[in-house]
Amino acid sequence: MQPDATYPGRIDRSHGHPHGSHVAARDHCLAPARAVDRPTGPARYGRMFPDLSPLGTDPHLLMRAGGDGGVCDAAVALDELSPGGDDATEAAGWPFFGQIIAHDITADRSPIGAGVSPETLRNARAPMLNLEMIYSDGPIGCPYLFDLSDPAKFLLGPDGGDVPRNQQGVALIGDPRNDVHLFSLSLHVALLKAHNKIVDLLRADGVAEADVFDEARTVLTWHYQWTVVRDFLPRLVGAPLVEQVLSEGGRWFAPKLGEAYIPLEFADAAYRYGHGQIRHTYRLVEGGPAVPLFPDLVGFGPLPSNRRLDLAQIFDVPGRPPAQRAKRLDGRLAASLIGLPEQVTGAVDEAAYRSLAVRDLLRGGTTGLPSGEDVAALLGVPSLTPDELDQPWPNGTPLWFYILKEAEYRCAGDRLGPVGGQIVAEVLIGLLRADTASYLSREPDWEPALPSAGTGFDLADLFVLEGAGAG
Repeated sequence: MQPDATYPGRIDRSHGHPHGSHVAARDHCLAPARAVDRPTGPARYGRMFPDLSPLGTDPHLLMRAGGDGGVCDAAVALDELSPGGDDATEAAGWPFFGQIIAHDITADRSPIGAGVSPETLRNARAPMLNLEMIYSDGPIGCPYLFDLSDPAKFLLGPDGGDVPRNQQGVALIGDPRNDVHLFSLSLHVALLKAHNKIVDLLRADGVAEADVFDEARTVLTWHYQWTVVRDFLPRLVGAPLVEQVLSEGGRWFAPKLGEAYIPLEFADAAYRYGHGQIRHTYRLVEGGPAVPLFPDLVGFGPLPSNRRLDLAQIFDVPGRPPAQRAKRLDGRLAASLIGLPEQVTGAVDEAAYRSLAVRDLLRGGTTGLPSGEDVAALLGVPSLTPDELDQPWPNGTPLWFYILKEAEYRCAGDRLGPVGGQIVAEVLIGLLRADTASYLSREPDWEPALPSAGTGFDLADLFVLEGAGAG
């Protein structure tokens, strides 16, 4: 499938639209119950390393490690930080973009406690990087997400800086998790605006009105997918590993076309790396006060105009000062994540469940993940030493914690090490290759054509697409 010659962002539709037809219309009686690119039933999880035995750590040990004052509590070490603090090389916004990706491919609503059989887990999301979290069922299936006067475009809040909400302040969006805090919401709004701007560009190029929504969705989705592969992943796992997986394919995860699933080693360990990159505090605007993520920036309510985020504060934007940096990966979580507010966790039976570290550690135990040492041995990479793991783990180290410590000692806390990097790179690239509608499946050599501020297209260009605030 080749880009259209008259407009470099358009996709040749002679083979049929990859996402199905969502012509902007009002005939809700004919609206399908589900979009054609969603699974017909709940998508299953699977295992990347099925032959490895579950670790089975005592839950009480996990709760102590992840709770207040435990080995995962960054507040314990705050006073011991060097003058450079715990800033990493990359900008502060990257873990939030990673969260957006997670919301796009996974939605597991099972409880965190014991008694959950991994075989019964279901993914409420299609395992594809297809922006289902913003498009949902499109303007026919979910008309409340779109502008009544122009259904090819997303509806925004009254002043264009927030998402639309009902009379009780609940966000009307494709994935309510994107309203959990200011950063995920800001990125969600930026994606909506980018889609609306692409609609304007396509109309100016003379695209037929019946095709505008589908064209815009494909243009935005492919640019997003390309950014995941060419901008996000190289920063997270290193460019050489990305190139290796692209050229050789996945060794441990390579689902066939149309048969993608989410490995538990990815969902419940490696891809929870971003929790360790959350800073202790953030500035929303240049010169503004620094505040913690929770409770100060918690979402689930209207976003007032005096609380908006300047995206240049968390992403490096040409012509602007360098953004704040992400927290260095070191196995410790910021205080705001060790004590999550009730708006995020809901009512909990145990106070320890307010800690995201406890939740991450228990989740890996519940789903029977192997130890980090066992995975390292299988991959053929040297294991971390006991001195590098901060505390003794009787039978092996929980995979999630191991991956964070591996990042600290093998990559100076700036990116994932060999175990975490291999899992994440193989899964994200594997999901794209298994998706019949992705650019990697349809046109692997495709290149972005939307405007860019520098020599090549990157995430900052997608989120600050020129004129994206209009419409």
